[in-house]
Amino acid sequence: MIESPGFPDKYPHNLECSYMIIAPPHMDITLTFMTFDLENDPLLVGEGDCKYDWLDVWDGLPQVAPLIGRYCGTKIPPEIQSSSGLLSLSFHTDMAVAKDGFSARYNMTHKQVTDSFHCSMALGMESGKISDDQISASTTFYDNRWLPRQARLNNEDNAWTPAEDSNKEYIQVDLHFLKVLTGISTQGAVSKETQKSYYVTTFKLEVSTNGEDWMVYRHGKNHKTFHANTDPTEVVLNRVPQPVLARFVRIRPQTWKNGIALRFELYGCQITDAPCSDLQGLLSGLLPDSQISASSSRDMVWSPGAARLVASRSGWFPAPAQPLAGEEWLQVDLGLPKTVRGVITQGARGGDAGSGATTDNRAFVRKYKVAHSLNGKEWNFIMDSKTSLPKIFEGNTHYDTPELRHFEETVAQYIRLYPERWSPAGIGMRVEILGCDLPEISTPADTVTPTLPADIESTTVPITTTVATSPPADSVCDFDHGLCGWTHDPNAPLLWSLHSHELNSYLYMDASLKTEQQQARIVSPVVAADTGPLCLIFSYQLWGEAQGHLKVLLRDAHNEETVLWTLKDDQGPVWKEGRTILPRSPKDFQVVMEGFFVHGTRGHIWIDNIHMSSSSPLKECTQPIAAFSPENPVKRPNDFGDGRLFSGRDPLGGGLQFSDWNTPSPSSEPPVTRVSEKDNSWLYTLDPILVTIIVMSSLGVLLGAVCAGLLLYCTCSYSGLSSRSSTTLENYNFELYDGLKHKVKLNQQRCCTEA
Repeated sequence: MIESPGFPDKYPHNLECSYMIIAPPHMDITLTFMTFDLENDPLLVGEGDCKYDWLDVWDGLPQVAPLIGRYCGTKIPPEIQSSSGLLSLSFHTDMAVAKDGFSARYNMTHKQVTDSFHCSMALGMESGKISDDQISASTTFYDNRWLPRQARLNNEDNAWTPAEDSNKEYIQVDLHFLKVLTGISTQGAVSKETQKSYYVTTFKLEVSTNGEDWMVYRHGKNHKTFHANTDPTEVVLNRVPQPVLARFVRIRPQTWKNGIALRFELYGCQITDAPCSDLQGLLSGLLPDSQISASSSRDMVWSPGAARLVASRSGWFPAPAQPLAGEEWLQVDLGLPKTVRGVITQGARGGDAGSGATTDNRAFVRKYKVAHSLNGKEWNFIMDSKTSLPKIFEGNTHYDTPELRHFEETVAQYIRLYPERWSPAGIGMRVEILGCDLPEISTPADTVTPTLPADIESTTVPITTTVATSPPADSVCDFDHGLCGWTHDPNAPLLWSLHSHELNSYLYMDASLKTEQQQARIVSPVVAADTGPLCLIFSYQLWGEAQGHLKVLLRDAHNEETVLWTLKDDQGPVWKEGRTILPRSPKDFQVVMEGFFVHGTRGHIWIDNIHMSSSSPLKECTQPIAAFSPENPVKRPNDFGDGRLFSGRDPLGGGLQFSDWNTPSPSSEPPVTRVSEKDNSWLYTLDPILVTIIVMSSLGVLLGAVCAGLLLYCTCSYSGLSSRSSTTLENYNFELYDGLKHKVKLNQQRCCTEA
């Protein structure tokens, strides 16, 4: 449930609250309001014209994503269903009248996607899924018996009729979200009062993404005139020859019989109904500005961060007033490798290159190329199978209307669009990327010659170099029988050492004056091209005051290296687990494990159980988690000293710092770190008072964690606080509870409400 602060009591004054619902992949969010009572504006002219208290609903981040609607008064808002992965609510109150507020229930449902789906479902005029408030018209007949809400297909009570029969009149539907429109059914009506027949014989279609900038639908170079009805009761279906993306749809009658009377239904689907067509976060704001870049930009107003489909009011414009074809580009970093199968492009409102002032320039790209990359360095174009040349995609013909272009599924983390031809006003772009998470795949095991077993007696030996071969798929290198084909890097100044024992073996390096500012590196066998993507899983210990660093790098065939995972400083003398994705590469590559000490004081780095897994879900491979220690480990003696037993913090680990807006699926069990009885033996030597302090502190932390899991954190503030930036999700300070993110400010005081 989502409730206004204090519900069911009256809400506070001067309130600014934000609520966020984040759904896992392939899930739709449905928001249903149960009660709604905000201060009413007696002079309310139209829907959304709220002056005092109101609730905004956004298809993504507040102030970034498209606004679905603004609601006030006592009328319950319609049910809202979002497929962008993030739905937000912003609640504003003034310092005057306070009402009871609102309560709403949200549900998440799994999206059923099949290759055989057809984009032809009824969008909700006849069923009522499209609410009365979503239907409007230029005018309405004076007796209020022919209202816009009566324009539903097969409605038995008249239809919509304008005040005057004219081709300037229209009826309009707000679909709340950008959808694919593929067809329109129309119907006339027989007056219940006079029994006279009225129907539309031809009409034109207009579409918009924002309700302000409209495009008359064209088929070829001319405006398309649709042929409608020949009697008042028959339903006539017109298919849209080229499906169009739109949120707002207008039907403008051109000719009619006896007068204009219209009932209709719209047909189409959501963009995400197609297989592997999830929105990748530009429209919703889930993808931060820092992951959108370009070859150049005109200024801050038309920067790459403004290139968000629909959400942005401007767009990206390159710096040159007269750019060269193929020289400028717009790039999106998806954060991790994804399967990509399409892009949506849109034009932009631009500015004068000379003055920099905002003008009415409306620019768009007519043709463009698409390139993709896994590392941001090596790029490949989407190719045309007929010409074997980079494919040139058809872009936009209007600055507001988006165009969707599909291509064969490809694995990529970076996508670039290169404009080739554009409008007279120049290059202007807004985009969204379509794709999905990488599938879980299995790769056949490669043959490998194992190294000879080591002596079972506990020894410490330096690593020797061996010939590297491809590692077997899903094999774990636990170093119990040697190095599993891993080799020492001859260019590194230090060697990893092998601690070998019949019960437990691992690689280690100790901090000392000899290791200060030095690194040890071990290199994996060669991983064959087109293997993966894989999940690299390994156990590690990073302890001590020597400021140790542990890195995982990817080395290509040209010995160029890319950092995949990194962690530094004291993480405690316990085994933890690191994870990172090894993306599929068109060339052979190797994995490098690097240890490094800043100082020569006490500390150690251990690594064990290195596993290149093809069966682990990649969505669970984006952040390290606490690791289990090997069964019955026998470790080298460690002089922890006094006061350095534990660091007082047990973070999840380092690695690539994926942002908070990534919503990992909940694991079946919480991360656990087990410590052997031998490691716990130090407790018996502690002073009883110190033991008591440690136990009580641990109990307090545990109770705090339990309380945090049961409470939905909420902070509120009176108006007058400094304005907040809403360009990225990091700007919000909230807790996640059961999929709901809730942030409230009130008088700079913190308050809590039970979830």
